[in-house]
Amino acid sequence: MSTLSEMLADHTELPGEAVDHLQRVVGEWQLLADTSFADLLLWVPSDRSDGRAPAILCVAQCRPTTAPTYIPVDKVGAVVGETEHPEVAECLRTDSIVRGGGRRQDQHSPPHDAVPVRVAGCVVAVLTRDSAPVSRRPPSLLEAAYRDCAHHLCDMIAEGSFPTPSEKTDVNSSPRVGDGFIRLDTAGIVTYASPNAVSAYHRMGLTADLPGHDLAASTRALVTDPFDAEEIASTIADAVTASGGRRMEVDARGATVLMRTLALQPAGRSVGALVLVRDVTEVKRRDRALLSKDATIREIHHRVKNNLQTVAALLRLQARRTENDEAKVALTESVRRVTSIALVHDVLSNAVDEVVDLDEVVDRLVPVMVDVGSLSADVTVRREGSLGVFPAERATPLVMVLTELVQNSLEHGFDPGSTGRVTIRSTRSSRTLDVVVRDDGKGVPDGFDPSSSGRLGLQIVSTLVAVELKGTITVVPAPGGGTDAMLQVPLGRRERRS
Repeated sequence: MSTLSEMLADHTELPGEAVDHLQRVVGEWQLLADTSFADLLLWVPSDRSDGRAPAILCVAQCRPTTAPTYIPVDKVGAVVGETEHPEVAECLRTDSIVRGGGRRQDQHSPPHDAVPVRVAGCVVAVLTRDSAPVSRRPPSLLEAAYRDCAHHLCDMIAEGSFPTPSEKTDVNSSPRVGDGFIRLDTAGIVTYASPNAVSAYHRMGLTADLPGHDLAASTRALVTDPFDAEEIASTIADAVTASGGRRMEVDARGATVLMRTLALQPAGRSVGALVLVRDVTEVKRRDRALLSKDATIREIHHRVKNNLQTVAALLRLQARRTENDEAKVALTESVRRVTSIALVHDVLSNAVDEVVDLDEVVDRLVPVMVDVGSLSADVTVRREGSLGVFPAERATPLVMVLTELVQNSLEHGFDPGSTGRVTIRSTRSSRTLDVVVRDDGKGVPDGFDPSSSGRLGLQIVSTLVAVELKGTITVVPAPGGGTDAMLQVPLGRRERRS
């Protein structure tokens, strides 16, 4: 089964910003499926069409945990036309929510609608909701509270205000709707609390009922640590007045509860907040061993980083004591390469997941490269665009490649006494990461091949790009003078077109 990233890479030309947003939507949409009692499908226009009408591709699917599924078959990978799903086509044309095949319904009606997914003002995908027919009986308080939140979440998705980039998705630790659901009004008063949410608060020591009470004040009274109590109460209160939300862990009287707050602000107007809670008191006891394992892995990365820094210091000391200029240059280059690997392990030692924020690493490496290199020219280095997040096994060779390319420009691109600039410009799409390292120095001759050059750094680059990154590297004269080192790294699988 292909992942969402691979599906988007194979069938679309979406920019990296849109891909990241769709990843966030899929990371959060279990909440929408559960509050809607509906199956969700994510559709994107495919670039693989027959030339007559644009094809529509299903790239992700989600089923509710609060109701029976309405779509038992797996729809991921299905390619349909406008006639099979007219509401999706209409949603793409009108850039607005289409309910029940075009008929606007109230927020308590069974959802059968298409919601545009907007990024930076543009609709890049459509999310559909389908649920089984419901009985004609009046909805229960739980159903009404759930559908009310789902209605507002759909409006926020259509506006592009949910999910927010600032809040990291964590489906493993985040509470779900069935774990405990609390609805707050614009004053922070509980208008509805599910039985599981009430049980979680009773576990923390609450003796009164939740509905009708100020949730921030009630929670503050349960937490024994005054500093934690004030922070948690402030977070709950902020969810009513501010956008976004937070995940936090609440310890009260021997009980541990995971809590997530989410502001409901369609059209920028607050309509209250949603709070999810999950009693994890017993789970925490069993998870201590796993937490210890994660800490051990981070400690290993920390020690590897320290060892590499020690190696770099020894090489730097040896370079200072060596009188042979050629040996000194070789040792100095080794210091830079070891330092770049050490920085990757430093980032991993502070991260829970085995992923690396390349922007952070490159920004920390730039001054190191300028300091370590023996430059006779006044050259500045800057980064433009976002490199994004990479898995650790690919981040290390990519950081080394970027380090070598920048250092090559610093050492060989400028005459002694000259001034110049080196720019690391990156563009990320659903399929590739494209990076151009440009300098405005002397330039290179036409037909320059980095793999056949006599420079060790460029030979290292060619090997890492071809073997580790499965990408391509081209070095050409830059427009207006200088050199462009163009690196392209695939991010998803691209099947061959028949």
